Amino acid sequence: MAALTQDRNTVRMDGTLRRGTVAAATLIYAGAIAMLNADGDLVEGQAATGLVGVGRANARADNTTGAAGDLTLDYEVGTFRYANSAGADEITTAAIGQPCYAVDDQTVALTDGTGTRSPAGVIDGLDASGVWVRFDAALTTIAAA
Repeated sequence: MAALTQDRNTVRMDGTLRRGTVAAATLIYAGAIAMLNADGDLVEGQAATGLVGVGRANARADNTTGAAGDLTLDYEVGTFRYANSAGADEITTAAIGQPCYAVDDQTVALTDGTGTRSPAGVIDGLDASGVWVRFDAALTTIAAA
């Protein structure tokens, strides 16, 4: 495209709600950590590589017998509280601002488990009930690099 020669009405995406296609053979529960795989399809949070956290699933999506893209799922970007890991992977307040890594669809860890986990989001806070995780795929990708 050529450069502008007059004003342009550039459309803006408001809000935090997003929609994506669900990967084949996948069940994502409402409230789960939602991640994108290398094909750009949504999967549940899990200990696997090649994924990036994108948000919280707003509904259940059962595509266990379907092909990739047969279903879509609304997910929300923002900051949500998930369970903290224990032991050496327990997240403390010293890690605020650092990436956290998906253990499963409701648990995050401080480390990538020696290369076995993908980044879920960025640690935004911590309380007695869990870890506040900020979901923003671009920010998470940069933070984990």
